[in-house]
Formats: sequence, C-alpha cells, structure tokens
Amino acid sequence: MTTAPAQAAARRTADEGSFDTLRQVEDRVLWLSSAVVHHANRVRANPDGLKVGGHQASCASMVSIMTTLWFRHLRPEDRVSVKPHASPVLHAINYLQGKLDSAFLPTLRAFGGLQSYPSRSKDPDPVDYSTGSVGIGATATIWGAIARRYTSEDAGTPAGRQYALVGDAELDEGAIWEAVLDPQVAELGELVWIVDLNRQSLDRVVPDIAADRLQGMFASAGWQVLTLKYGKLLEELFARPGGTELRRRLDAMPNPEYQRLLRCPADELRRRLPGEGADAAPVAALLEQLDDATLVRALSNLGGHDLPALDSALAAVDDHRPTVIFAYTVKGYGLPTQGHPQNHSSLLTAGQIDELAARIGVDPQSPWDAFPAASAAGRLCAEAGARLNREPAGFTPPPPVPADIGRTPTGTATTQAALGRVLLDLTRAAPETAGRIVTVSPDVSSSTNLGGWVNKVGVWAPTERVNWFHDDAETLLHWREKPTGQHIELGIAETNLVGLLGELGATWSRWGKPLLPIGVLYDPFVQRALEPWSFGIYAGGQSILVGTPSGVTLAPEGGAHQSITTPSLGIEQPGCTTWEPAFALDTEWTLLAALSLLGRPDGGSAYLRLSTRPVDQTLAQVPEDPAARERRRRQVVAGAYTLRRTARPKVTIAAMGAMVTEALQAADRLGQQGIAADVVCVTSPGLLFKALDARSGHGSADTWILDQVFPASRATPLVTVLDGHPHTLAFLANIQQVPLNTLGVTRFGQSGSLEDVHRYHGIDTDSIVRAALDLTD
Repeated sequence: MTTAPAQAAARRTADEGSFDTLRQVEDRVLWLSSAVVHHANRVRANPDGLKVGGHQASCASMVSIMTTLWFRHLRPEDRVSVKPHASPVLHAINYLQGKLDSAFLPTLRAFGGLQSYPSRSKDPDPVDYSTGSVGIGATATIWGAIARRYTSEDAGTPAGRQYALVGDAELDEGAIWEAVLDPQVAELGELVWIVDLNRQSLDRVVPDIAADRLQGMFASAGWQVLTLKYGKLLEELFARPGGTELRRRLDAMPNPEYQRLLRCPADELRRRLPGEGADAAPVAALLEQLDDATLVRALSNLGGHDLPALDSALAAVDDHRPTVIFAYTVKGYGLPTQGHPQNHSSLLTAGQIDELAARIGVDPQSPWDAFPAASAAGRLCAEAGARLNREPAGFTPPPPVPADIGRTPTGTATTQAALGRVLLDLTRAAPETAGRIVTVSPDVSSSTNLGGWVNKVGVWAPTERVNWFHDDAETLLHWREKPTGQHIELGIAETNLVGLLGELGATWSRWGKPLLPIGVLYDPFVQRALEPWSFGIYAGGQSILVGTPSGVTLAPEGGAHQSITTPSLGIEQPGCTTWEPAFALDTEWTLLAALSLLGRPDGGSAYLRLSTRPVDQTLAQVPEDPAARERRRRQVVAGAYTLRRTARPKVTIAAMGAMVTEALQAADRLGQQGIAADVVCVTSPGLLFKALDARSGHGSADTWILDQVFPASRATPLVTVLDGHPHTLAFLANIQQVPLNTLGVTRFGQSGSLEDVHRYHGIDTDSIVRAALDLTD
C-alpha cells in the first residue's frame, strides 16, 4: 500500500501558475454544477410541484477530482464511469470543453433534457458509462476493460485506462467485491478507481468508514493503493511544532466528530480541536499561531481537494495492475452546506447561490457564461476539449445469422442440450457468425451443456496459459486458455456475468466491433442477476441471457432450485425478447433469431428459458415440406404455433416449454372422452402480449401470429399450463374473450420424481384434463 504526501509533493512538476488556472476552472465547474441543480429546482417552472432533486453536495466533493482528471490526465482512448450523483459535474465539464450546448444546462431532469444520472443512451453529451444503480457503474469499468481487450488485436495490451469515480458508500455493495475478487481482475492494469471518501452516506455521517480495512482489501486483491488524506496546508502545519500531535488527533478522530468540526467557527475550533490528554496543549499552541481564516480553511484541507496532490497521484498510477486512489474529501466542499450531516439532497437557497456566484466571480443573472476564449482558463478548456476529441467508432454490421441450420432432431433430447448443439452447428454452417459469438458462464459451463463448445473454441485469456491436462485421457472438458478463446469463465457471481454481458454487448457502439454475447446461468438465479442485466440493456448492451435448467422439472433439486417467476419477468423486461422453446428445433430457431438481434442500432437483447426435461422430439411433428417448415419456424419465432389441430375443437390447451408432453397426453385422453382439444405451443408470451397490445391500439407489433394461432373461428375455452407462474399466460384468454383455466406453479417446490412434483403443483396430465373438463361440462 502506498500512501503519502511526501510522494505527492515529490511528483508536483507543474508550475504553480498552471494550477492557478486549473483552480479557476475548478471554481467554475463548482458553480455550474451547483447552478444546474439550482435552476432545475428554484428557477424552472414546476407546475406539478414535485421535488426535482439533485445533489449539489455530492457534486462538490467530486469537483477537484474531476477537474484534475479531465483537464490534465484524460486521453481520448480513456473511459470514465462517473458516480451517479455527480452527473452535473460531468455536464459542466463537457460544456466548458465545448461538448455540450449551453441550452441543455437548464434542463436537468426535464423531459428530453439532461438525465438524473449519466446515461449513454439518453444524455446529449458524451457519457462513457451509464450509472445510477449502486456499484454497477464502478464494476462496469472492469467488464469494459475485458470487452475492450477481447475485441483488441493484442489482448494483452490495454487500449486506454478505465476510470471509475466511486462514492465511498458504494463500497458497501457486495457486487463491488464479487468483481474485485475475480481472478482475472488483478491482471487489468488499465483499471483506475478513485474513491470519493467523504464519509457520508444518504442518511448520515458514517460512524466508522474503516478506510484502512478497505485499503487492505484492495491491496490483498492485487491492487495498487494510493491514499490522499491531507492537503498541502495541513501537511505544512504537521511539520511545525505541535503538528505531529495535530495529525495524531485528526487521525484518531471519529468521523462524526470531524464532520461536526467542519461546521464550527474559528473560536469554537480553538476550543474543540485540541481535545483532551497529553496532545491537547501542543495542538492548542499550534492553533494559536493561525489566523481565523487559515484555521477554518486548514480543517477542510483534504487530499481530495488538493489539485497538485491529485495530479501527482494520477501520475503515479502503475499500469501493470489495477489502482485504487482513496481521496479524502468533504461533502459539499466549497458550499455553505459543507460537512452538514443532512446535506445529501439539500439545496442552496437563492441567497446562498448569489453568495457563491459573488465568491467565484460570475453573474447569477447570466449563469451559463463560459470563460473568454483568450483567457488562460478559456485556453485550458479549449485545449482539453480538443485533446479529448474522439473519432467516431463507426459501425460494422454483424455477419448474417442463418434462420435455419436445417437439422431435424429425433429421439429424446432437452432444450438445454440443444443450446450446445446449435453453437457447434454454427461453427460449421456459419463460421463467420460463430466467430463473433462469445459465451460467458459463472462456473457452470459443463453443467449447462457448453462443454463441446468450450472444447471447440477455447477459453479466452489475455495470454496463453498451459493446459496441464491436455494429455489426460480421462479429461473430457479441455480448458485451453488463449487470447483467441471464445468462452469467458467467471467465478460464481451472477452479477459479474451480466455485467460482462452488458459490456460485451456494447462493443458495437463503443468500438464499432459487434459481438454476439451469450451468458448461461442457472435459471433460479436469473432474479439475482436481473437488475444489473436490465441496467446493461438500458445502457445499450445487447446480449442473450440463457436460464437453464429451469422450473420444477428440475424435480430432484428441490424448491430452492426451482424457478417460478422468471417467465413473467422476461415478459416485463424492456428491451428484451423472451422465448421458452419446447423442442430442440424450437431452441435452434429462437436462438438464431436472438442472435440476429445483437450488435446493431435497431437490435435488442433476449432471454431464453431452457429445461433439462427430456422430451420425445417426434412430438414436434416438424413439417417435411420446406414451405410448411418455414411457416412453422416463423410462428415459433413470433411466439406460438399450433401443435395439434382437431376438426371441431371444444377446448384449447396452450402449453409452454417442458409442459408440452403433458398437454399432448391430456389432449389424447380428452379425445377418448369425446372432447376434441387443440394444442398450442407457446414459445414467447411476451411477443404474443405485444401483438395483442398492438391490436388494441397500444404500441406497434405484428399481429398476424394471433390470427394464425388463435383465430376467431376456433375460439374455445382455454386451459394454459407452464412450468412457472400461471399468470404468465392468463392474458391469452383476452385474444378471443374465452373462458379460462390457468395452471402453473405458485408455491415453493419439493424434491421428488417428476411425476410427484408435477402432481404436487397441479400441472400433471390429470390436472390438465380436470381443468379442461371444468370448462367444457
């Protein structure tokens, strides 16, 4: 662990005049970020009276850090993830560098204006990473670094640094440590995290931030740790008589006591700061030598606000391993709310904003004025803006994805096994497309049927590693790690998986190099990963998430591993198409359709829910005629197809995924009782819901699938059944306004045989027959 003021002082090579100019820019960034929030809350019309919000204090603690980074160190190849509440600082910097029109400055949190938190997809100015959910913005830089290396011709050479500006409270998020501890991360020397250590969270002053423990955790994970605790003025005081005692007093002081002192005038500081004990007298004597203004200024003189110290720390970054800089700051630094324990969302009054303007030297009636172009500050802004100009990434279309490989599976198979089969088939049928696929797994490659694919394409690593088991005849899964590998293995952390998926799925827009990422995890854990995956989709990441095995058909595993709500979650996720295929060929067609959505401006993500339930593939009754086969494929991809059609149906059974076997058995038994039953195989309830919504005039989607599979001429009472919550398919009755009976899983499962578990949940063949009889008697 490296600390130290002495190191920082030794590395200050810039002349003091340049820092004077940088301080002018720092003041203007503080003003603009504060004024942006002030205008949104106290100037702009607010007809509904709702609080607009913003975080002036959180911005203020980051101003020095961001000013130093953007105006002295960033290069065009670097990327920065900005902590959510500091978005006005980012917009202020972009404006000063000529990358944001001043017309947007009054639009924070307005419709069509600057977003509440940095957004790649919605903000009008350059944003490298969308942030807003605690921990995700920081860890995104890790996955961004891996994605950048993956697309690079030289995987071992980082192309630009990946900076993350992290609030100290974010380090409470478990996803941070899941990511930091992944073995690959210690090799990513382009990572630089700067922790805004202001020791306040939303509600309070954190009583014990345990900075030493956090620093030790990063160091033990292989990171370079730099600490900027005190600024130049305090370091000078520490060198005087009584200075050693003053440092000892400040180091030992609890966070809340320090925060309270920040709110004290000079006379009260002279009384409180010395404390008690043997050190009190030397500290008091030192304080008596200081005038009131210097004393008050000294107490808040922390390393995170010392521009030369920040400059030196950024120059000291070791590019051979990740670096974290702990920058001690004051929340609200430079504002009247500085250090107040409830300043997180507090707003400056009109009088306070005028006082700030007067101190900085701006006209509050003309708040968005830039520096004169000929001034030193104006030149610095222009030079930094020109330096950070980036060439547009351009767009390379992904290779075409075949719609149908042509195989017709026979025998008994599972949809999970079909996933691995399709990937291998693609390496032969469409090698260019297969070459863009990258699979990601949280240590479940072999148990999710990716073993053959992994053997074929290898495992990605920045450098080639020895496979010590290559000559072991009993080793079936060959772990060949090399820069050309197409599978990335992570530790058991689903949030890491979807974080990496999001960044791999954004390479088409970041670097102009589209990938086709597929993440595979156990379906019960999709909910654990859903929020960061959703955030990745929001940020423009396009990927395929495969949940397998799923449902209660994983009978012997018991209730903890039997997913219930994932089918409906897939319907509800914006930017995502969900499929749950019943047969191996359905899996092929839907996976290919999902791949065709990736890596393009008009694309999107997909979720496939697969099963380990063995199914007789002849039940699919795949048409032999090429035109009829293509019609079936189109229906599968559109959301449903008729699996069995009778002359005069009295009931329709709509089944999804693994329950098709029971649905067909129930139809047979109903037919023996003179009750003809159509069987519809639903592959995507989400697409069917969109079609129904569009038919009602809401949204836009093709509706032809409803007419083909649920025509008015065959409207009958409807039984729905799936290995998931029954409400997922309940809307189907609205297509033709028919009576409905829904079957599904509504409670935690049990271990047992498939027959026992299906009976327990009421989704067995007997239950389907009873539900149909209830509707037709």
